Amino acid sequence: MPNAQKYEPRAPIERYVPVDHTRVSFDGGFWKSWTETVRDVTIPTQHMRLEEEGFLEVLDFDKPPSPLVRPIQPSGLSMQHFFDSDFGKWIEAASYTLKNHPNPNIEAKIDAIVGKLEHGQMADGYLNSWFIRREPEKRWTNLRDLHEMYSMGHLLEGAVAYFQATGKRRFLDVMIRAVDHIIDTFGRESGKLRGYDAHEEIELALVKLYRVTKDPRHLKLATYFIDERGRMPSYYDDEARRRGDDPAEYIFGTYAYSQAHMPVREQTLVVGHAVRAMYLLSATADLAFENDDESLRTACSRLFDNLVGRQLYVTGGLGPSASNEGFTREYDLPNETAYAETCAAVALGFFSHRMAQIELDGKFTDKLETVLYNGALSGISRDGEHYFYENVLESHGQNRRWKWHYCPCCPTNIARMITSLGQYFYSTKPDELAVHLYGENTAELDLGGAFVRLRQRTEYPWNGDVGIEFGMERSKRFTLRLRIPGWCRSANASVNGETVELEINKGYAAIDRDWRDGETVRLALDMPVDRIYAHPAATEDAGRVALRRGPVIFCVEETDLGMEPQRLRLPARSAISASYDAALLGGATVLEGDALQADVSDWRDTLYRTEPAALKPRRFKAIPYHLWANRAPGAMAVWLHEK
Repeated sequence: MPNAQKYEPRAPIERYVPVDHTRVSFDGGFWKSWTETVRDVTIPTQHMRLEEEGFLEVLDFDKPPSPLVRPIQPSGLSMQHFFDSDFGKWIEAASYTLKNHPNPNIEAKIDAIVGKLEHGQMADGYLNSWFIRREPEKRWTNLRDLHEMYSMGHLLEGAVAYFQATGKRRFLDVMIRAVDHIIDTFGRESGKLRGYDAHEEIELALVKLYRVTKDPRHLKLATYFIDERGRMPSYYDDEARRRGDDPAEYIFGTYAYSQAHMPVREQTLVVGHAVRAMYLLSATADLAFENDDESLRTACSRLFDNLVGRQLYVTGGLGPSASNEGFTREYDLPNETAYAETCAAVALGFFSHRMAQIELDGKFTDKLETVLYNGALSGISRDGEHYFYENVLESHGQNRRWKWHYCPCCPTNIARMITSLGQYFYSTKPDELAVHLYGENTAELDLGGAFVRLRQRTEYPWNGDVGIEFGMERSKRFTLRLRIPGWCRSANASVNGETVELEINKGYAAIDRDWRDGETVRLALDMPVDRIYAHPAATEDAGRVALRRGPVIFCVEETDLGMEPQRLRLPARSAISASYDAALLGGATVLEGDALQADVSDWRDTLYRTEPAALKPRRFKAIPYHLWANRAPGAMAVWLHEK
């Protein structure tokens, strides 16, 4: 296999390094209320749900196991097999808030969980609450189905985040012992298992650990898992036979479900479970950089293009099917039955962001932005304590937000994205500063040893005007790279009031000069209302149009329309205006315009007839998709029929 086992860390090369999220503060604008809500409401209530739903009980290692909170399914899997992952993600999300907003109560809750994990950890380092308490003899016997390393990976990410936030090593040391055990158990060396977890996660967690410890064993293990995945004959077949199972009876039929049907370097289509696919590609992007592995980078770019060109919802959602929580075929994008799991959109954000650091290309950041304002943000309610697991693009009123889910992976995932939001806005090289996203914030950056305080003033995403003010201790020459979003038809900029000509390369405009304290940049991004049409092969959207303004996708809700929006017809050339509604769920831009409505008054009990319904004029209002289902229950549609 090409480049297999290329795991030794190389001499560092320049790449864009994301800003530490704690150095970015959202002191106004769109993200201020969201970050505050997640910190003050979401994090505490999620811990409360973990208690109410019986999750934390699984960490009482000295007690006999209680009856299952989540029963065994026909597949042989219980959601309880991977409860540890929810603790890991909650700790990670909570940790991201602690450095800038210390909270002794939250910290005590984390320490209590860590104490229980440390107490229950086996002498050899193994750590998984299910197998330690219920089936210790079965550990590492079913990597295909039971998520052992997936759970350890999320615990590891939580441990790294908690260490970086507080400096406390206890949890980190617990997880390093667990990683040592994995190193002793898996690999190509004699006496080791040549397996890998079917639910990717440990791989990207190991890279995070390596960046803290600089221990090459951690990078080597992550590389092994990526290189071993998909080799034939399949480890999962041998493992099943050792358990006495017939591999042919695998419930999902094909190992494409877990992207283990062929090595990632050879894959051309994004397939299988959507979250797993995005976690795999996130780790692959990390290793492409750490190992200077061009074949992995090429694979990531190829699969990214396949995803966004043929399999991605306009909202940034991905994975249309509930049966495999993932992909089916290219251009299969049903709206009412869209699965589009919140976790998958969040993970696409992770992947896109990583690719933008390797190769500064706006196509990656465009999708990160789409996810942030649409397909991921729709997964959490405006009150911060209700959620969507599935993010449909059309509803007849059957969809409701829930306070917790049978499989509650999504609440903690969207929480950890929002609490670490600052890292996505900026990245640097010694003589370059890339501005990826726009929004009211203040950032403190180290640019080749020079301190730079950057202040964005903007009403983005409701307005395309952005002001950037620099505070510097000394002047420094560097290149400022401003992302010009793919949706923007025209942009202009000025420095200290003087217009500069923008030369745009791969979605970024470069301004190279000596920068001094107090200088300002003004960027104006044209932000009209766009009508979006789908590829003809996406037949669900034939004859329909979606509305976008800037990075925000809009939808029409029954609560505004007074009827199901499926009966609406949008004239092809009707004018649509945008205005800010301060009363809408904390304030948001809405779209309004003239449309047509199917008149059903003369149909009575007739189901079919030889003449179509008459159309009569009416007004309509559309709201940002991420805000739907926050008011009265009712129907919703992103794609509207066009007349």
